[in-house]
Amino acid sequence: DNKICSMTRPNRKRQRAKAGQHGAALGGGIQTPRVQRLVCQLKLKGKGLEGKANTETFLTISPVLTLDSMNPNVKRVEYAVRGPIVQRAVQIEKELKEGAKKPFTEVIKANIGDAHAMGQKPITFFRQVLALCSYPALLEDSKFPEDAKQRARRILEACGGHSIGAYSASQGIECIRQDVARYIEKRDGGIPSNPDNIYLSTGASDAIVTILKLLVCGEGRDRTGVMISIPQYPLYSAALADLGAVQINYYLDEDNCWSLNITELRRALSAAREHCNPRVLCIINPGNPTGQVQSRQCIEDVIRFAKEEHLFLMADEVYQDNVYAEGCQFHSFKKVLFEMGPEYSNTVEMASFHSTSKCYMGECGFRGGYMEVINLDPEVKAQLIKLVSVRLCPPVPGQALLDLVVNPPQPDEPSYATFMKERTAVLSALAEKARLTEQIFNTVPGITCNPVQGAMYTFPRITLPQKAIDKAKELGLVPDMFYCMRLLDEEGICLVPGSGFGQREGTYHFRMTILPPTEKLKVVLQKIREFQLRFTQEFS
Repeated sequence: DNKICSMTRPNRKRQRAKAGQHGAALGGGIQTPRVQRLVCQLKLKGKGLEGKANTETFLTISPVLTLDSMNPNVKRVEYAVRGPIVQRAVQIEKELKEGAKKPFTEVIKANIGDAHAMGQKPITFFRQVLALCSYPALLEDSKFPEDAKQRARRILEACGGHSIGAYSASQGIECIRQDVARYIEKRDGGIPSNPDNIYLSTGASDAIVTILKLLVCGEGRDRTGVMISIPQYPLYSAALADLGAVQINYYLDEDNCWSLNITELRRALSAAREHCNPRVLCIINPGNPTGQVQSRQCIEDVIRFAKEEHLFLMADEVYQDNVYAEGCQFHSFKKVLFEMGPEYSNTVEMASFHSTSKCYMGECGFRGGYMEVINLDPEVKAQLIKLVSVRLCPPVPGQALLDLVVNPPQPDEPSYATFMKERTAVLSALAEKARLTEQIFNTVPGITCNPVQGAMYTFPRITLPQKAIDKAKELGLVPDMFYCMRLLDEEGICLVPGSGFGQREGTYHFRMTILPPTEKLKVVLQKIREFQLRFTQEFS
């Protein structure tokens, strides 16, 4: 037992070795460092070793935190989007910089929806206002348009000390929450939105985890169960593992463009009630990683299901501006809920989420977002405010950016024409790349790709030869991880295996973002095509 005291530290390596030799004789149980020190001194004295303690004996205390003693929930957390394959990509990039010879000259990271990292340019108006907020002396500079200056002054006046370096209210700056409420009202055709129900957040992820914290409770068969779509965005599985909740998988219908089927929801719910207490239903629309856009009828069916089964509804709508396919349209869950009448709008508890990281903005690094809560018990709202107060406030620059997203230049303002041109260009390019990705993948033998109706990703199905599956198992890898690792090593393209998002047993996929510039995207698609043909031939 090495849980014993430290006497001196002249030579750590040598003396730790000695401590290991004496540990069993000198050690006691788990004690405070002071008690351990006294026990050690007494035992050393009793053995005639006290004179040597200052020069030879180094006795260690085991760390408080070890892999065995840490929170076991954290060890269960996995996040494929930044998992082992991304770590390998970073290693390869380092090797390239050091002059290593590879079959490629750069690693193309198509694993994550990071628009600006993929070359998308920031919206000029947003950055102008943020620059003015960050350095107010620029308000005297004639290069900045007057509407940008007006926005900056309004934001700064709402900040403590007229500085975005000051803390804000924990729920977010009030005038920004008011702007968010007006934005929601306009988006939803006039359905009222109360600023008191708006909570600004550090991206949508922060708000999603906060709501889950309120919902998760119980032990054993009473533990909270949370229904999530498969394939899913790994934030959900990671958060549920961290919180000790039960993940309830419901499968999207790949054969019908990843649609959501109420029969499947009922199957999943019924099976889950055998071992947990299902309380929450999460929907991602438009979908990540699958890129589907749910129909209005589907949303109505989901709301009815949530009411009938007494489930809290979480609507992840961060891709609401990213809709490309003909005939598809974004319908907010709140709008549909209220249009279904008081039977639903007065009873179904819901939180919806939005972010500055996606859509046409792509401002991931600013970590701006919000959630709106509907029908939340007033006493629970008080607890929610307490919970968000613990982290003090969301990043104020992110709040400022969110205000510009929900309150962009208007037609009578000088920045409007440039803003609309840039916004339209981003969304048009994404729509073109969505079509291009689907078309090219569907010409590759062994790859099947559903239409990319929305969001920023494609989630194609890959058919792997049995020999490749056997080889992956021999290496201790999931087959689509083996596929993606080989693709990374041979072509320098970083994708995320479908197993990181969940998939039906016996099927294999990968997720790829459509964000690279069009010409680079064509190169990526061609490289994947060539690799798929080569890989299939090798293992046939």
